[in-house]
Amino acid sequence: MTSNKKVKIGDLELKDRLVAINRVTKVTKGGRTFSFSAMVVVGDENGIVGYGLGKANEVTTAIAKGLDQAKKNLVRIPIHKGTIPHEQIAKYGGAHVFIKPASHGTGVKAGGAMRPVLESVGIKDVLAKSKGSANSHNLVKATFKALTELRDPKTIAEHRGISVQKVFNG
Repeated sequence: MTSNKKVKIGDLELKDRLVAINRVTKVTKGGRTFSFSAMVVVGDENGIVGYGLGKANEVTTAIAKGLDQAKKNLVRIPIHKGTIPHEQIAKYGGAHVFIKPASHGTGVKAGGAMRPVLESVGIKDVLAKSKGSANSHNLVKATFKALTELRDPKTIAEHRGISVQKVFNG
């Protein structure tokens, strides 16, 4: 029902953003073993975005794995005049997010891990609020859930069997 489809990489020019790096300590008989997890977001800043989580014993390897994972999970998000088509609320784990369209010139008013996701999509004007947990992993996943549930006016008009003009006016 939604117009969000998986996207093939092909000849997209993707920009990557590192959202978070976590150091994980495992205590073994021989001492402490450190490993890293990296949350990475990639996007073409034109409606296509993906996220990935990479885990490895070195930071650079974890980031590389996260990039590969993100490139496999690309989705298309509807953008309407530099903002989102409508308000959306989503929840993932303890993270609750609320995103709302904003007028031209507002900018990306979002904090924490939401900002890199919204910038990677290519949204220029949006108001966003995160409530509950500030865990960056859950925040990225909640933001993605909210973005993938967005529907563009054209899809809604086709589904209802009316014109795009009537979607906005009536």
